[in-house]
Amino acid sequence: MPHPVDIHVGKRIKEIRTVRGLTQSNVADHLSISFQQLQKYETGANRVSASRMFELSKLLNITPAFFFEGLEGQNYDSMPPLDIETAKIASALSSIKNKKLKQRINTLINEIVRSTAVTDNTSSAA
Repeated sequence: MPHPVDIHVGKRIKEIRTVRGLTQSNVADHLSISFQQLQKYETGANRVSASRMFELSKLLNITPAFFFEGLEGQNYDSMPPLDIETAKIASALSSIKNKKLKQRINTLINEIVRSTAVTDNTSSAA
């Protein structure tokens, strides 16, 4: 039975791999492992060693701490999976280098979310 931390780390690997637009084969080839081994990491069936985690963080351009974010005090299993459309948007957003533009897009997205939540709540009350 996989440990909950291994499952969490695996989900974070899959999430960032998807956001970066990489396939399991792309990542596995870079790490000189089989894509099946990467699948086992992503499901938590196999534990990721510290050295492998370091290699993954370099490949995916993140800090090793990324793999543990959200672990304490959060039920990661209840979070919705990252769908492919969201991953594409996140990947496109992360490729924008202009910080002001990126912040403006973020503000726009948050405003849309807020206005949608208000509309949804108003519709529910009726």
